[in-house]
Amino acid sequence: MSDEIAIGIDLGTSYSCVSVVQDGQPIVIPNEWGESTHSSCVSFMEDSTVLVGNAAKRNIITNAESTVYSAKRLIGRYYFSDEVKKAQAVMPYRIVEGENNSVRIAIRDTTYSLPEISALVLKEMKATAETYLGREVTRAVVTVPAYFNDNQRQATKDAGRIAGLEVLRIINEPTAAALAYGFGRDVNQRVVVYDLGGGTFDVSILEIGKDVFEVLSTAGDTYLGGDDFDDRIMAMLAEDFLARTRLDLRQNKYCLQMLKDAAEKAKIDVGQAGIAHIHCASICQDANGNVLDLKHTLSADQFNRMVMDLVQRTFKVCDEALQSARLTAADIDAVILVGGPTRLPIIRNSVRHYFQKEPLEGINPDQVVAMGAALQGHALLDARAETFLVDVTPLSLRLGTVGGYTERIIDKNTPVPIDKSKTFTTSRDGQDKVKIRVYQGESNRADECEMLGEFEFTGFRVGYRGEVKIEVTFEINTDGLVHVSATDTETGQKTSTTITLSSGLSEADIQRSIEANRRTRLARPGQDLPAVASS
Repeated sequence: MSDEIAIGIDLGTSYSCVSVVQDGQPIVIPNEWGESTHSSCVSFMEDSTVLVGNAAKRNIITNAESTVYSAKRLIGRYYFSDEVKKAQAVMPYRIVEGENNSVRIAIRDTTYSLPEISALVLKEMKATAETYLGREVTRAVVTVPAYFNDNQRQATKDAGRIAGLEVLRIINEPTAAALAYGFGRDVNQRVVVYDLGGGTFDVSILEIGKDVFEVLSTAGDTYLGGDDFDDRIMAMLAEDFLARTRLDLRQNKYCLQMLKDAAEKAKIDVGQAGIAHIHCASICQDANGNVLDLKHTLSADQFNRMVMDLVQRTFKVCDEALQSARLTAADIDAVILVGGPTRLPIIRNSVRHYFQKEPLEGINPDQVVAMGAALQGHALLDARAETFLVDVTPLSLRLGTVGGYTERIIDKNTPVPIDKSKTFTTSRDGQDKVKIRVYQGESNRADECEMLGEFEFTGFRVGYRGEVKIEVTFEINTDGLVHVSATDTETGQKTSTTITLSSGLSEADIQRSIEANRRTRLARPGQDLPAVASS
Protein backbone atom coordinates (compact mmCIF):
# COMPACT_ATOMS: atom_id res chain seq x y z
CA MET A 1 0.00 0.00 0.00
CA SER A 2 1.17 3.53 -0.78
CA ASP A 3 2.42 5.61 2.14
CA GLU A 4 0.28 8.49 0.85
CA ILE A 5 -2.78 9.25 2.91
CA ALA A 6 -6.05 11.05 2.30
CA ILE A 7 -8.72 11.69 4.90
CA GLY A 8 -12.45 11.78 4.26
CA ILE A 9 -14.39 14.73 5.66
CA ASP A 10 -18.16 14.97 6.00
CA LEU A 11 -18.56 18.76 6.23
CA GLY A 12 -22.07 18.91 7.69
CA THR A 13 -24.48 21.76 8.41
CA SER A 14 -24.71 20.87 12.10
CA TYR A 15 -21.92 18.36 12.66
CA SER A 16 -18.77 17.29 10.82
CA CYS A 17 -16.87 14.03 10.93
CA VAL A 18 -13.42 12.88 9.73
CA SER A 19 -12.33 9.38 8.75
CA VAL A 20 -9.30 7.55 7.36
CA VAL A 21 -8.58 4.09 5.95
CA GLN A 22 -6.21 2.07 8.15
CA ASP A 23 -5.28 -1.56 7.47
CA GLY A 24 -7.80 -1.56 4.66
CA GLN A 25 -10.74 -0.47 6.85
CA PRO A 26 -12.35 2.97 7.23
CA ILE A 27 -12.28 4.28 10.81
CA VAL A 28 -13.78 7.44 12.27
CA ILE A 29 -11.18 9.62 13.96
CA PRO A 30 -12.04 10.94 17.44
CA ASN A 31 -10.59 14.16 18.85
CA GLU A 32 -8.58 14.36 22.10
CA TRP A 33 -11.83 14.20 24.09
CA GLY A 34 -12.98 11.04 22.34
CA GLU A 35 -15.69 12.89 20.36
CA SER A 36 -16.24 11.43 16.88
CA THR A 37 -18.66 14.08 15.59
CA HIS A 38 -17.82 17.75 15.86
CA SER A 39 -20.21 20.69 15.78
CA SER A 40 -19.76 22.72 12.58
CA CYS A 41 -19.54 25.79 14.74
CA VAL A 42 -16.88 28.55 14.88
CA SER A 43 -16.54 30.95 17.81
CA PHE A 44 -14.26 34.00 17.52
CA MET A 45 -12.75 34.91 20.89
CA GLU A 46 -11.73 38.33 22.19
CA ASP A 47 -8.02 37.28 22.27
CA SER A 48 -8.06 36.48 18.49
CA THR A 49 -8.08 32.72 19.01
CA VAL A 50 -10.83 30.68 17.40
CA LEU A 51 -12.78 27.84 18.97
CA VAL A 52 -14.15 25.24 16.57
CA GLY A 53 -16.42 22.28 17.22
CA ASN A 54 -18.31 21.22 20.32
CA ALA A 55 -16.44 23.74 22.52
CA ALA A 56 -17.56 26.52 20.14
CA LYS A 57 -21.17 25.31 20.28
CA ARG A 58 -21.19 25.98 24.04
CA ASN A 59 -20.62 29.66 23.16
CA ILE A 60 -23.74 29.98 21.00
CA ILE A 61 -25.61 31.67 23.84
CA THR A 62 -22.84 33.47 25.75
CA ASN A 63 -20.92 34.70 22.69
CA ALA A 64 -23.86 34.73 20.26
CA GLU A 65 -22.83 37.52 17.88
CA SER A 66 -19.33 36.06 17.39
CA THR A 67 -20.28 32.39 17.03
CA VAL A 68 -21.18 31.14 13.54
CA TYR A 69 -23.13 27.94 12.89
CA SER A 70 -25.17 26.49 9.98
CA ALA A 71 -22.77 28.26 7.59
CA LYS A 72 -23.34 25.48 5.06
CA ARG A 73 -26.84 26.83 4.45
CA LEU A 74 -25.27 30.06 3.17
CA ILE A 75 -22.18 28.82 1.31
CA GLY A 76 -22.23 29.55 -2.43
CA ARG A 77 -25.42 31.64 -2.16
CA TYR A 78 -26.18 35.14 -3.42
CA TYR A 79 -26.92 37.81 -0.81
CA PHE A 80 -30.35 38.47 -2.33
CA SER A 81 -31.47 34.81 -2.10
CA ASP A 82 -34.41 33.73 0.05
CA GLU A 83 -32.14 31.42 2.05
CA VAL A 84 -29.99 34.35 3.15
CA LYS A 85 -33.02 36.46 4.09
CA LYS A 86 -34.36 33.59 6.20
CA ALA A 87 -31.00 33.18 7.97
CA GLN A 88 -30.79 36.92 8.70
CA ALA A 89 -34.12 36.73 10.53
CA VAL A 90 -32.99 34.03 12.96
CA MET A 91 -29.20 34.06 13.22
CA PRO A 92 -27.59 36.07 16.04
CA TYR A 93 -24.44 36.79 13.98
CA ARG A 94 -24.42 39.55 11.35
CA ILE A 95 -24.88 38.49 7.72
CA VAL A 96 -23.80 41.34 5.42
CA GLU A 97 -23.36 41.93 1.71
CA GLY A 98 -19.92 41.64 0.08
CA GLU A 99 -18.75 42.38 -3.45
CA ASN A 100 -20.82 41.08 -6.39
CA ASN A 101 -23.85 40.16 -4.26
CA SER A 102 -21.75 37.84 -2.11
CA VAL A 103 -22.54 36.85 1.47
CA ARG A 104 -20.17 37.80 4.28
CA ILE A 105 -20.25 37.27 8.04
CA ALA A 106 -19.30 40.33 10.13
CA ILE A 107 -17.56 39.54 13.43
CA ARG A 108 -16.58 42.65 15.38
CA ASP A 109 -14.52 44.69 12.86
CA THR A 110 -13.71 41.82 10.45
CA THR A 111 -15.79 40.29 7.67
CA TYR A 112 -15.39 36.67 6.60
CA SER A 113 -16.50 34.86 3.46
CA LEU A 114 -18.41 31.59 3.88
CA PRO A 115 -15.49 29.53 2.49
CA GLU A 116 -13.27 31.10 5.19
CA ILE A 117 -15.73 30.04 7.92
CA SER A 118 -16.00 26.51 6.53
CA ALA A 119 -12.20 26.40 6.16
CA LEU A 120 -11.87 26.78 9.94
CA VAL A 121 -14.08 23.70 10.45
CA LEU A 122 -12.00 21.80 7.87
CA LYS A 123 -8.79 22.99 9.58
CA GLU A 124 -10.09 21.55 12.86
CA MET A 125 -10.84 18.21 11.13
CA LYS A 126 -7.32 18.27 9.63
CA ALA A 127 -5.77 18.98 13.08
CA THR A 128 -7.86 16.20 14.67
CA ALA A 129 -6.61 13.72 12.05
CA GLU A 130 -2.99 14.88 12.39
CA THR A 131 -3.05 14.51 16.19
CA TYR A 132 -4.52 11.01 15.91
CA LEU A 133 -2.23 9.83 13.09
CA GLY A 134 0.92 11.58 14.34
CA ARG A 135 1.70 12.93 10.86
CA GLU A 136 0.86 15.82 8.55
CA VAL A 137 -2.24 15.44 6.41
CA THR A 138 -2.55 17.48 3.22
CA ARG A 139 -5.08 15.59 1.11
CA ALA A 140 -8.78 15.02 1.56
CA VAL A 141 -12.01 14.00 -0.10
CA VAL A 142 -14.79 16.34 1.06
CA THR A 143 -18.49 15.57 0.75
CA VAL A 144 -21.35 17.89 -0.23
CA PRO A 145 -25.12 17.42 -0.54
CA ALA A 146 -25.95 15.75 -3.86
CA TYR A 147 -28.16 18.70 -4.77
CA PHE A 148 -25.45 21.34 -4.28
CA ASN A 149 -25.03 23.45 -7.41
CA ASP A 150 -21.74 24.42 -9.02
CA ASN A 151 -21.40 27.60 -6.91
CA GLN A 152 -21.77 25.67 -3.66
CA ARG A 153 -19.33 22.96 -4.79
CA GLN A 154 -16.73 25.51 -5.89
CA ALA A 155 -17.06 27.38 -2.58
CA THR A 156 -16.58 24.11 -0.66
CA LYS A 157 -13.48 23.30 -2.72
CA ASP A 158 -12.15 26.82 -2.01
CA ALA A 159 -12.72 26.21 1.72
CA GLY A 160 -10.54 23.10 1.48
CA ARG A 161 -7.73 25.05 -0.18
CA ILE A 162 -7.92 27.80 2.44
CA ALA A 163 -7.66 25.12 5.17
CA GLY A 164 -4.40 23.85 3.65
CA LEU A 165 -5.90 20.76 2.02
CA GLU A 166 -5.60 19.49 -1.51
CA VAL A 167 -9.17 18.41 -2.20
CA LEU A 168 -8.74 15.29 -4.33
CA ARG A 169 -12.44 15.01 -5.03
CA ILE A 170 -15.75 16.55 -4.03
CA ILE A 171 -18.26 13.71 -3.73
CA ASN A 172 -21.94 13.62 -2.95
CA GLU A 173 -22.93 12.64 0.58
CA PRO A 174 -25.40 9.88 -0.42
CA THR A 175 -22.82 8.41 -2.81
CA ALA A 176 -20.25 8.35 0.00
CA ALA A 177 -22.76 6.60 2.27
CA ALA A 178 -23.39 3.94 -0.40
CA LEU A 179 -19.62 3.42 -0.80
CA ALA A 180 -19.30 2.76 2.93
CA TYR A 181 -22.33 0.43 2.88
CA GLY A 182 -21.13 -1.61 -0.10
CA PHE A 183 -17.44 -1.75 0.92
CA GLY A 184 -16.17 -5.31 1.36
CA ARG A 185 -19.59 -6.82 0.64
CA ASP A 186 -20.22 -8.70 -2.54
CA VAL A 187 -23.65 -7.15 -3.06
CA ASN A 188 -25.63 -6.67 -6.21
CA GLN A 189 -28.35 -4.26 -5.18
CA ARG A 190 -30.34 -1.19 -6.04
CA VAL A 191 -30.18 1.02 -2.96
CA VAL A 192 -31.76 4.29 -1.91
CA VAL A 193 -29.82 6.65 0.33
CA TYR A 194 -32.22 8.87 2.29
CA ASP A 195 -30.00 11.62 3.69
CA LEU A 196 -31.62 14.07 6.09
CA GLY A 197 -28.99 16.29 7.69
CA GLY A 198 -29.14 19.39 9.82
CA GLY A 199 -29.77 21.74 6.91
CA THR A 200 -30.16 19.72 3.72
CA PHE A 201 -32.08 16.75 2.38
CA ASP A 202 -30.93 14.49 -0.47
CA VAL A 203 -32.01 11.19 -1.88
CA SER A 204 -29.92 9.16 -4.31
CA ILE A 205 -30.63 5.86 -6.02
CA LEU A 206 -27.58 3.72 -6.77
CA GLU A 207 -26.87 0.44 -8.47
CA ILE A 208 -24.15 -1.44 -6.59
CA GLY A 209 -22.51 -4.36 -8.34
CA LYS A 210 -19.22 -5.85 -7.13
CA ASP A 211 -16.85 -2.82 -7.13
CA VAL A 212 -18.98 -0.54 -9.33
CA PHE A 213 -21.18 2.12 -7.71
CA GLU A 214 -23.41 3.77 -10.29
CA VAL A 215 -25.71 6.63 -9.33
CA LEU A 216 -28.97 6.30 -11.27
CA SER A 217 -30.59 9.51 -10.07
CA THR A 218 -30.44 12.12 -7.35
CA ALA A 219 -32.82 14.77 -6.06
CA GLY A 220 -32.85 17.08 -3.08
CA ASP A 221 -33.80 20.18 -1.17
CA THR A 222 -30.86 22.26 0.06
CA TYR A 223 -33.04 24.07 2.58
CA LEU A 224 -34.76 21.26 4.46
CA GLY A 225 -33.26 19.52 7.47
CA GLY A 226 -33.22 18.94 11.20
CA ASP A 227 -32.86 22.69 11.79
CA ASP A 228 -36.39 23.12 10.40
CA PHE A 229 -37.72 20.58 12.92
CA ASP A 230 -36.03 22.65 15.68
CA ASP A 231 -37.60 25.82 14.28
CA ARG A 232 -41.10 24.33 14.61
CA ILE A 233 -40.50 23.57 18.30
CA MET A 234 -39.01 27.05 18.82
CA ALA A 235 -42.05 28.71 17.22
CA MET A 236 -44.44 26.64 19.36
CA LEU A 237 -42.56 27.49 22.58
CA ALA A 238 -42.38 31.19 21.69
CA GLU A 239 -46.10 31.40 20.78
CA ASP A 240 -47.11 29.57 23.95
CA PHE A 241 -44.94 31.87 26.11
CA LEU A 242 -46.31 34.95 24.31
CA ALA A 243 -49.91 33.84 24.93
CA ARG A 244 -49.23 33.35 28.65
CA THR A 245 -46.97 36.36 29.39
CA ARG A 246 -47.40 38.79 26.44
CA LEU A 247 -43.62 38.67 26.04
CA ASP A 248 -42.17 37.66 22.66
CA LEU A 249 -38.91 35.81 23.26
CA ARG A 250 -38.07 36.10 19.54
CA GLN A 251 -37.37 39.82 19.96
CA ASN A 252 -34.26 39.09 22.04
CA LYS A 253 -31.39 37.18 20.42
CA TYR A 254 -30.18 35.83 23.76
CA CYS A 255 -33.65 34.37 24.48
CA LEU A 256 -33.84 33.09 20.90
CA GLN A 257 -30.61 31.16 21.39
CA MET A 258 -31.88 29.62 24.62
CA LEU A 259 -35.01 28.58 22.73
CA LYS A 260 -32.97 27.06 19.90
CA ASP A 261 -30.86 25.07 22.36
CA ALA A 262 -33.97 23.83 24.17
CA ALA A 263 -35.70 22.95 20.88
CA GLU A 264 -32.81 20.82 19.63
CA LYS A 265 -32.63 18.97 22.98
CA ALA A 266 -36.44 18.49 22.97
CA LYS A 267 -36.32 16.99 19.44
CA ILE A 268 -33.72 14.45 20.57
CA ASP A 269 -35.59 13.67 23.83
CA VAL A 270 -38.94 13.19 22.12
CA GLY A 271 -37.26 10.90 19.57
CA GLN A 272 -35.61 8.77 22.26
CA ALA A 273 -38.20 8.77 25.07
CA GLY A 274 -41.45 9.73 23.35
CA ILE A 275 -41.74 12.84 25.52
CA ALA A 276 -39.66 15.97 26.21
CA HIS A 277 -39.73 18.01 29.41
CA ILE A 278 -38.52 21.47 28.41
CA HIS A 279 -37.22 23.86 31.04
CA CYS A 280 -35.40 27.15 30.33
CA ALA A 281 -34.61 28.68 33.72
CA SER A 282 -34.48 32.50 33.95
CA ILE A 283 -35.14 32.99 30.25
CA CYS A 284 -36.25 36.63 30.66
CA GLN A 285 -37.69 39.32 32.93
CA ASP A 286 -41.12 40.88 32.76
CA ALA A 287 -41.84 44.64 32.96
CA ASN A 288 -41.82 44.48 36.77
CA GLY A 289 -38.39 42.84 36.90
CA ASN A 290 -39.70 39.37 37.78
CA VAL A 291 -37.47 36.59 36.43
CA LEU A 292 -39.48 34.09 34.35
CA ASP A 293 -38.85 30.45 33.49
CA LEU A 294 -40.14 28.62 30.45
CA LYS A 295 -41.59 25.17 31.07
CA HIS A 296 -43.34 22.91 28.58
CA THR A 297 -44.00 19.24 27.97
CA LEU A 298 -43.92 18.00 24.38
CA SER A 299 -45.37 14.58 23.48
CA ALA A 300 -44.43 12.50 20.45
CA ASP A 301 -47.95 12.95 19.00
CA GLN A 302 -47.70 16.75 19.26
CA PHE A 303 -44.23 16.74 17.72
CA ASN A 304 -45.29 14.43 14.87
CA ARG A 305 -48.25 16.64 13.95
CA MET A 306 -45.98 19.69 14.08
CA VAL A 307 -43.43 18.32 11.59
CA MET A 308 -45.49 15.96 9.38
CA ASP A 309 -45.52 18.41 6.45
CA LEU A 310 -41.68 18.57 6.57
CA VAL A 311 -41.51 14.77 6.50
CA GLN A 312 -43.93 14.69 3.54
CA ARG A 313 -41.70 17.17 1.70
CA THR A 314 -38.91 14.58 1.79
CA PHE A 315 -41.10 12.05 -0.02
CA LYS A 316 -41.91 14.50 -2.82
CA VAL A 317 -38.13 14.50 -3.39
CA CYS A 318 -38.10 10.67 -3.26
CA ASP A 319 -40.89 10.62 -5.89
CA GLU A 320 -38.76 12.82 -8.13
CA ALA A 321 -35.66 10.61 -7.76
CA LEU A 322 -37.63 7.42 -8.51
CA GLN A 323 -39.26 8.99 -11.57
CA SER A 324 -35.87 10.16 -12.89
CA ALA A 325 -34.48 6.63 -12.49
CA ARG A 326 -37.71 5.19 -14.04
CA LEU A 327 -38.21 3.01 -10.97
CA THR A 328 -40.85 2.44 -8.32
CA ALA A 329 -40.37 1.96 -4.58
CA ALA A 330 -40.89 -1.79 -5.14
CA ASP A 331 -37.72 -1.91 -7.31
CA ILE A 332 -35.52 -0.89 -4.37
CA ASP A 333 -33.56 -3.63 -2.53
CA ALA A 334 -32.30 -1.63 0.46
CA VAL A 335 -32.76 1.75 2.16
CA ILE A 336 -29.82 3.46 3.90
CA LEU A 337 -30.59 6.26 6.36
CA VAL A 338 -28.03 9.05 6.75
CA GLY A 339 -28.00 12.07 9.09
CA GLY A 340 -28.87 12.52 12.77
CA PRO A 341 -32.58 13.40 12.22
CA THR A 342 -33.16 9.94 10.67
CA ARG A 343 -32.99 8.57 14.23
CA LEU A 344 -36.44 10.09 14.85
CA PRO A 345 -39.17 7.41 14.93
CA ILE A 346 -41.44 9.54 12.70
CA ILE A 347 -38.74 9.49 9.98
CA ARG A 348 -38.01 5.76 10.29
CA ASN A 349 -41.71 4.83 10.32
CA SER A 350 -42.48 7.09 7.35
CA VAL A 351 -39.54 5.72 5.34
CA ARG A 352 -40.67 2.15 6.14
CA HIS A 353 -44.18 2.99 4.99
CA TYR A 354 -43.06 4.72 1.77
CA PHE A 355 -40.54 2.09 0.61
CA GLN A 356 -42.42 -0.85 2.15
CA LYS A 357 -39.24 -2.19 3.70
CA GLU A 358 -37.25 -1.90 6.91
CA PRO A 359 -34.39 0.66 6.70
CA LEU A 360 -31.00 -1.00 7.19
CA GLU A 361 -29.87 -1.30 10.79
CA GLY A 362 -26.30 -1.22 12.06
CA ILE A 363 -25.22 1.79 9.98
CA ASN A 364 -24.24 4.85 12.02
CA PRO A 365 -26.06 7.72 10.26
CA ASP A 366 -23.58 10.30 11.64
CA GLN A 367 -20.41 8.51 10.47
CA VAL A 368 -21.20 6.63 7.27
CA VAL A 369 -20.61 9.63 4.95
CA ALA A 370 -17.13 10.42 6.31
CA MET A 371 -16.20 6.72 6.06
CA GLY A 372 -17.29 6.62 2.42
CA ALA A 373 -15.26 9.76 1.70
CA ALA A 374 -12.18 8.12 3.29
CA LEU A 375 -12.69 5.02 1.12
CA GLN A 376 -12.87 7.21 -1.99
CA GLY A 377 -9.70 9.08 -0.93
CA HIS A 378 -7.93 5.76 -0.40
CA ALA A 379 -9.09 4.49 -3.82
CA LEU A 380 -7.83 7.65 -5.56
CA LEU A 381 -4.34 7.25 -4.07
CA ASP A 382 -4.00 3.46 -4.27
CA ALA A 383 -3.43 2.26 -7.84
CA ARG A 384 -4.57 -1.24 -6.87
CA ALA A 385 -7.97 -0.10 -5.59
CA GLU A 386 -10.74 -1.38 -7.83
CA THR A 387 -13.70 0.73 -6.66
CA PHE A 388 -15.32 2.44 -9.64
CA LEU A 389 -17.69 5.31 -8.99
CA VAL A 390 -20.12 6.75 -11.55
CA ASP A 391 -21.95 9.84 -10.29
CA VAL A 392 -24.46 12.18 -11.92
CA THR A 393 -24.99 15.91 -12.23
CA PRO A 394 -27.93 16.84 -9.96
CA LEU A 395 -29.17 19.82 -11.96
CA SER A 396 -29.64 20.60 -15.65
CA LEU A 397 -27.05 22.89 -17.21
CA ARG A 398 -28.49 25.70 -19.31
CA LEU A 399 -27.40 28.51 -21.57
CA GLY A 400 -29.07 31.93 -21.46
CA THR A 401 -30.90 32.88 -24.67
CA VAL A 402 -32.72 36.04 -25.78
CA GLY A 403 -35.75 37.35 -23.89
CA GLY A 404 -34.74 36.02 -20.48
CA TYR A 405 -35.05 32.36 -21.45
CA THR A 406 -32.65 29.43 -21.20
CA GLU A 407 -31.89 26.41 -23.33
CA ARG A 408 -31.03 23.08 -21.69
CA ILE A 409 -27.63 21.73 -22.72
CA ILE A 410 -27.06 18.85 -20.26
CA ASP A 411 -29.96 17.07 -18.51
CA LYS A 412 -29.97 16.53 -14.77
CA ASN A 413 -28.97 13.02 -13.67
CA THR A 414 -26.55 12.71 -16.61
CA PRO A 415 -23.49 10.61 -15.61
CA VAL A 416 -20.33 12.69 -15.05
CA PRO A 417 -17.76 13.45 -16.32
CA ILE A 418 -19.58 14.65 -19.44
CA ASP A 419 -18.97 17.17 -22.22
CA LYS A 420 -21.47 18.44 -24.75
CA SER A 421 -21.23 21.03 -27.52
CA LYS A 422 -23.82 23.23 -29.17
CA THR A 423 -23.40 25.62 -32.09
CA PHE A 424 -24.83 29.15 -31.97
CA THR A 425 -24.81 31.97 -34.51
CA THR A 426 -24.46 35.73 -34.10
CA SER A 427 -27.75 37.61 -33.65
CA ARG A 428 -26.94 40.87 -35.46
CA ASP A 429 -24.79 42.24 -38.31
CA GLY A 430 -21.24 43.28 -37.41
CA GLN A 431 -21.39 41.61 -33.99
CA ASP A 432 -17.86 41.43 -32.54
CA LYS A 433 -18.56 39.79 -29.16
CA VAL A 434 -21.04 37.42 -27.56
CA LYS A 435 -21.93 37.18 -23.90
CA ILE A 436 -22.38 33.61 -22.72
CA ARG A 437 -24.49 33.16 -19.59
CA VAL A 438 -24.56 29.78 -17.87
CA TYR A 439 -27.34 28.61 -15.54
CA GLN A 440 -28.29 25.56 -13.49
CA GLY A 441 -31.90 24.60 -12.87
CA GLU A 442 -34.99 22.99 -14.32
CA SER A 443 -36.90 26.06 -15.62
CA ASN A 444 -36.65 27.50 -19.12
CA ARG A 445 -36.83 30.96 -17.53
CA ALA A 446 -33.47 32.45 -16.52
CA ASP A 447 -34.85 34.17 -13.42
CA GLU A 448 -36.03 30.82 -12.04
CA CYS A 449 -32.58 29.21 -12.39
CA GLU A 450 -29.30 29.78 -10.56
CA MET A 451 -26.84 31.80 -12.63
CA LEU A 452 -23.39 30.23 -12.41
CA GLY A 453 -21.59 32.99 -14.26
CA GLU A 454 -21.00 34.62 -17.61
CA PHE A 455 -18.10 35.34 -19.90
CA GLU A 456 -17.53 37.30 -23.10
CA PHE A 457 -16.18 35.72 -26.27
CA THR A 458 -14.41 38.08 -28.68
CA GLY A 459 -11.90 37.79 -31.52
CA PHE A 460 -14.08 35.84 -33.95
CA ARG A 461 -14.67 36.96 -37.53
CA VAL A 462 -17.12 39.82 -37.86
CA GLY A 463 -19.86 39.14 -40.41
CA TYR A 464 -23.57 39.33 -41.13
CA ARG A 465 -26.19 38.12 -38.66
CA GLY A 466 -26.36 34.29 -38.54
CA GLU A 467 -23.23 33.95 -40.67
CA VAL A 468 -20.65 33.41 -37.89
CA LYS A 469 -20.93 30.10 -36.07
CA ILE A 470 -19.71 29.73 -32.48
CA GLU A 471 -19.43 26.31 -30.85
CA VAL A 472 -19.90 26.33 -27.09
CA THR A 473 -18.66 23.25 -25.19
CA PHE A 474 -19.74 22.44 -21.64
CA GLU A 475 -17.85 20.01 -19.47
CA ILE A 476 -18.84 18.77 -16.01
CA ASN A 477 -16.01 17.01 -14.17
CA THR A 478 -16.08 14.34 -11.47
CA ASP A 479 -16.39 17.04 -8.76
CA GLY A 480 -19.55 18.28 -10.48
CA LEU A 481 -17.78 21.51 -11.45
CA VAL A 482 -18.52 23.19 -14.76
CA HIS A 483 -16.00 24.25 -17.43
CA VAL A 484 -17.14 26.14 -20.55
CA SER A 485 -15.27 26.93 -23.75
CA ALA A 486 -16.30 28.74 -26.95
CA THR A 487 -14.75 28.34 -30.41
CA ASP A 488 -15.22 30.18 -33.71
CA THR A 489 -15.67 27.12 -35.96
CA GLU A 490 -14.21 28.96 -38.97
CA THR A 491 -11.03 30.48 -37.50
CA GLY A 492 -10.44 28.15 -34.56
CA GLN A 493 -10.27 31.17 -32.21
CA LYS A 494 -11.02 29.82 -28.71
CA THR A 495 -11.70 31.08 -25.20
CA SER A 496 -12.54 29.12 -22.09
CA THR A 497 -13.31 29.59 -18.43
CA THR A 498 -14.19 27.54 -15.42
CA ILE A 499 -17.51 29.11 -14.57
CA THR A 500 -17.42 30.33 -11.00
CA LEU A 501 -19.97 32.29 -9.05
CA SER A 502 -19.73 36.03 -9.61
CA SER A 503 -19.98 36.46 -5.84
CA GLY A 504 -17.33 33.76 -5.23
CA LEU A 505 -13.72 34.26 -4.26
CA SER A 506 -11.12 35.37 -6.80
CA GLU A 507 -7.73 33.66 -6.82
CA ALA A 508 -6.29 36.71 -5.02
CA ASP A 509 -9.04 36.42 -2.35
CA ILE A 510 -8.22 32.74 -1.86
CA GLN A 511 -4.49 33.43 -1.48
CA ARG A 512 -5.21 36.15 1.10
CA SER A 513 -7.54 33.78 2.94
CA ILE A 514 -4.93 30.99 2.94
CA GLU A 515 -2.44 33.41 4.51
CA ALA A 516 -4.97 34.60 7.12
CA ASN A 517 -5.93 30.98 7.89
CA ARG A 518 -2.28 30.08 8.55
CA ARG A 519 -2.11 32.86 11.13
CA THR A 520 -5.37 31.87 12.84
CA ARG A 521 -4.80 30.10 16.16
CA LEU A 522 -7.26 27.30 16.83
CA ALA A 523 -7.73 26.72 20.56
CA ARG A 524 -6.99 23.03 21.19
CA PRO A 525 -8.46 20.78 23.89
CA GLY A 526 -6.50 21.01 27.13
CA GLN A 527 -6.46 24.78 26.99
CA ASP A 528 -9.00 25.67 29.65
CA LEU A 529 -10.93 28.29 27.76
CA PRO A 530 -14.14 29.48 29.41
CA ALA A 531 -17.03 30.73 27.30
CA VAL A 532 -16.57 34.48 26.82
CA ALA A 533 -19.55 36.83 26.84
CA SER A 534 -19.75 38.98 23.75
CA SER A 535 -19.03 42.65 24.16
